[in-house]
Amino acid sequence: MVAAPKISLPRNCTFTPSDWQALAPFWYPVAFSAEVTLEQPYGTRLLDERLVIYRTSAGTVTAARDLCLHRGAPLSQGWMAGDRLVCPYHGVQYDSTGQCVGIPAEPDATIPQRLKLTTYLVTERYGLVWVRLVDNGPLPLPEMAEWDDPDYIQVLPDAVDLEAAAGRQVEGFLDVSHFAFIHVKSFGESDNPAVPDYPIELTPAGFKADYVSTVSNYPHGMKHLAPPDFKWRRLFEVFLPFTAKLSVTFPNGMLHILNAASPVSARKTRVFVPICRNFDKDAPLQDTLDFNHQVFAEDQAIVQEQWPEDLPLKLSDEVHIAGDKSSITFRKQLKELGLGRSFTA
Repeated sequence: MVAAPKISLPRNCTFTPSDWQALAPFWYPVAFSAEVTLEQPYGTRLLDERLVIYRTSAGTVTAARDLCLHRGAPLSQGWMAGDRLVCPYHGVQYDSTGQCVGIPAEPDATIPQRLKLTTYLVTERYGLVWVRLVDNGPLPLPEMAEWDDPDYIQVLPDAVDLEAAAGRQVEGFLDVSHFAFIHVKSFGESDNPAVPDYPIELTPAGFKADYVSTVSNYPHGMKHLAPPDFKWRRLFEVFLPFTAKLSVTFPNGMLHILNAASPVSARKTRVFVPICRNFDKDAPLQDTLDFNHQVFAEDQAIVQEQWPEDLPLKLSDEVHIAGDKSSITFRKQLKELGLGRSFTA
């Protein structure tokens, strides 16, 4: 990947300069599309940068630094007037390009050209708004083609907010040896903890891990629905740095989960989890939402307590077992992105 241009870091940045530069060129989800309305801007943070996201009647979504250049007010506390973003302090108005187009206190004055917001690349996919803080060339979004397949139903659970590093969360999502312990109340099987060997395939975006075992993905109380001796295939596809897609082969179809961890700061993460499946399409979606919430809550409880909080990229800092092939590959690839040993997200 082309090196990111040197730019100023966000105020009170919790990342080292080199780590921020390595992470900023990637796509991250920052909001649900439904949260960005025609009436109200949406405020959030990504890599410590304060963002305002707003939408016009033409459907255009703009992502900008959450800062009015007149007197430093947060634009996310403002509102939309037609297709203009209005600052709550003095009513200064901005269009979809971030250019100031109205100053109520001086309606006839020439508007300074530099009264223009810092904007970022933004797109919508999988029911989410994605942002890139640094544009250093074309970069595709993580892939979940099934989301747009009419044979699938789409489910958007609530985001999961973690007091933890994004790297720790993603590594936990990829981990297959914790099922029998962390997830024993949801789907894990305490009498089936062994981890069969599985292959790793490197890809342009990251890697794939193709894991086949007898551990059922059905929740307890529904395990009987799988045929005897059914082999469960879990295909993990990693899109660096912090997105991973899990495709689970069920007896009657496919389930796809996109784990997209958005680093709010070095040790604060918001995880978005679009889900789609092509079976049980008439089943209540609330059951899926409840099960997803339970599984992620089980992971959250342990991830927020891991120490060191930083994800160790020097492999000798922690001890590994054969079943850790996914996490070992993940750590190696993060290091290859240019992240340092003291990497904290």
